Amino acid sequence: MILFPAIDLYEGKAVRLYKGDYAQMTVYSEHPEEIGRDFAAKGATHAHLVDLEGAKSGTTPNLETVLKIKEVAGLFCEIGGGIRSMETVKTYLSAGLDRVILGTAAVEDPAFLREAVDTYGEKIAVGVDVRDGYVAIKGWMEKSALEFMAFCRQMESIGVKTLICTDISRDGAMRGTNREMYRQLSESLGLQITASGGVSTLEDVESLRKMNLYGAIIGKAYYTGDIDLKKAIEVAR
Repeated sequence: MILFPAIDLYEGKAVRLYKGDYAQMTVYSEHPEEIGRDFAAKGATHAHLVDLEGAKSGTTPNLETVLKIKEVAGLFCEIGGGIRSMETVKTYLSAGLDRVILGTAAVEDPAFLREAVDTYGEKIAVGVDVRDGYVAIKGWMEKSALEFMAFCRQMESIGVKTLICTDISRDGAMRGTNREMYRQLSESLGLQITASGGVSTLEDVESLRKMNLYGAIIGKAYYTGDIDLKKAIEVAR
């Protein structure tokens, strides 16, 4: 299983939100590229980047910072947050990012999703953000009418290969990960599933690895020191 330590970006800084609430934001570094360098030093091969401003605006305000992280850390970098047009997809991929994650757009604009998958194949992932069993959109601010498992099956039928599934209620809350949800996804779908939200102990990492998941994202637990990233990467392998 691949471990994806995460950097959430806002105004060029590395931050974390509590349960996706922009009013509950903690700034962890004004130099996110140094965090990327630390990921690599601890043995990480991949990183998960989110442009929180982009998630609201549908633009790429942190592109320069994202490219600096990629350059300094030399990791496989996936990026999400407000990617709603082929132009934005092309901007990121042509600049050297390895994979882009579609969230709101995958729900609201199936034609765009299909075009992106047809054009870029496995470089397109879909973020499935789950609140109370339904897919949330618009930076988690709205709950759609789509039941999350039905939506995941629809993504599989379209040809999406990678899903990044987040239980919003666990994100940044340090309450452990929603193992039951990931077990259900792993057993029901033939996709690369990345677990996100609440991965806060080495035990969480080990339990997800035993489900044969593709990946797991570590966010707040890295920043608080609750998880030793080097050890977590060893457990994930």
